[in-house]
Amino acid sequence: MSEPTILLVEDNPDDEALTVHAFQQQHLANQVVVARDGVQALDYLFARDAWAGRDLTQAPAVVLLDLKLPRIDGLEVLRQIRADERTWSQPVVVLTSSAEERDVVESYRLGCNSYVRKPVDFDEFVAAAQQLGLYWLLLNRRP
Repeated sequence: MSEPTILLVEDNPDDEALTVHAFQQQHLANQVVVARDGVQALDYLFARDAWAGRDLTQAPAVVLLDLKLPRIDGLEVLRQIRADERTWSQPVVVLTSSAEERDVVESYRLGCNSYVRKPVDFDEFVAAAQQLGLYWLLLNRRP
């Protein structure tokens, strides 16, 4: 069995680089797959298009999901993840800059496992990403 993968769904290159850097600093050797929009995220999760043939039994350890995405937004990605019997239990952490209460409420209503607002400060962002990685990769147990 291969090492668990982290699916990072993020369209901001700076936030992507910071998150990957944080995982590297913490020596989380897991592979980080980046999807830059909701369509790419769903294609990866359901092994479609560019990801056709990917082994669906090798689910990501966690999906770190931004909400404000091109093509298909994060809430719709979450809705589709929870609606499919193959991915209903997939851990999904909403990692977003949105502090809007309606985004928090809707994310939980749709079944996110956690909602984390991205810190603006560089060091706080790195620390938050490291804590997320450690928890979801080392401590969390899936059904």
